[in-house]
Amino acid sequence: MLKSCLKFLLVAALAGLALAAGAQTQAPAASAPGAQQPPTVSASARRLYERSKGQLLQIRTLLKTQDSQASVGSGFLVSDDGHIVTNYHVISQFALEPDSYRLRYATTDGQGGALELLDFDARRDLALLRAVGDGLKGRGALGFRPQSQPLAKGERIYSMGNPHDVAFAVVEGNYNGLVERSFDPLIYYAGGINPGMSGGPVLDEDGRVVGVNVSTLLFAQQVSFLVPGEFAEGLVRRSLGAKPIHTAAWARLRDQLTRYQDELVTRFLSQPWESANNDRYRLPVPRQDFMRCWGRGTSADTKGLDFERSQCRMDHALFVSGSLQTGWLDMSHEAYDGSKLGPLRFARQYSQSFRNERLGAADKARTAPYCKEQFVDRDGLPLRAVVCLRAYRKLDGLHDLSVLVTTVDSSTQGALGRFDAKGVSFDNALKLAAHYLEGFAWTNSSKAK
Repeated sequence: MLKSCLKFLLVAALAGLALAAGAQTQAPAASAPGAQQPPTVSASARRLYERSKGQLLQIRTLLKTQDSQASVGSGFLVSDDGHIVTNYHVISQFALEPDSYRLRYATTDGQGGALELLDFDARRDLALLRAVGDGLKGRGALGFRPQSQPLAKGERIYSMGNPHDVAFAVVEGNYNGLVERSFDPLIYYAGGINPGMSGGPVLDEDGRVVGVNVSTLLFAQQVSFLVPGEFAEGLVRRSLGAKPIHTAAWARLRDQLTRYQDELVTRFLSQPWESANNDRYRLPVPRQDFMRCWGRGTSADTKGLDFERSQCRMDHALFVSGSLQTGWLDMSHEAYDGSKLGPLRFARQYSQSFRNERLGAADKARTAPYCKEQFVDRDGLPLRAVVCLRAYRKLDGLHDLSVLVTTVDSSTQGALGRFDAKGVSFDNALKLAAHYLEGFAWTNSSKAK
């Protein structure tokens, strides 16, 4: 019965989606913003920079008809024939709007030239480029550190790039292992990565690539993240002989995101729900294998309402463009006890909490949400459920799912839950909505009463 209700809700929501063409907004400068300043570098850093500066590049996205730059990042040579690795988000404007943008490189010695895009891996935020002509041939290439030689925590590593379009630079830092509870592996780098360094190489003491600059943690000191070098090496191996991409790569991007969300949903659905330790309701709380959860509560606050809240979210999102990120799960619940308020005052505050939920609006990347509401019975626990879908305008078959649930069994107690999945197929939206609603039930003690 539950799955039939959900299918009706989602099919009805999907039927209401009107996919309309929309222009893509211009992305901001590449890489996460930050204000970290590079520390004084050592003799090792200077030595490595001198050895590798011939393979270090600045990557610029320019308007097609003029030299005004739309974004700036970094990259590095991986072949003697002018192949270059950088971040996908550095070149995403060109990948999605090649009629409006073009790519150019600049070397540390002031040379420059045009670039073409061969392939990208949006999931790992990587791209493979090649210089047009012979301008970069014969300059050598950086090699990758073998996976059979893993780094130890605390080892010195060296990030290179062109921060803030000021000058080429090297930043010395430490390897601190992989980020915990990340769906895909990311290296935690204790060093400052600034905007403009995205896509630059991070080298070990022997000058071998161990990672690629990708982002930094806002409002933190020396907390940055790298894509492990093995993924860049894999992209090079797969696509070194690929033909250049000359048309908008929306279909290629959609296929990559579709494969990613299939894996994400499969892994998420395989995990059992954890307990929220609520006396009355069994509320769905995910395992924290690749999500982080926070909680807070107010006991007998000034309004007389006992309140507990939990929120869980994936830290990692996939970059599509400057105006759109996708590919993550987010969920929360709130449990209320208004026995001190009485039924009328509790109903007013409980209803207001439900109305305060925002489900989005139409924008250039997605349609407005189309929602359906229905009452659902979960093993004797009555629920009011709202299921919404927003379709991606240029990523056919992918949607944002929102499920809003509230219990309606008591005049002075209740629970409100919300689940969001960004960039999932219709079939996976159905599975996720069913899985989420199945996480609600009575606690054993409440059902016995």
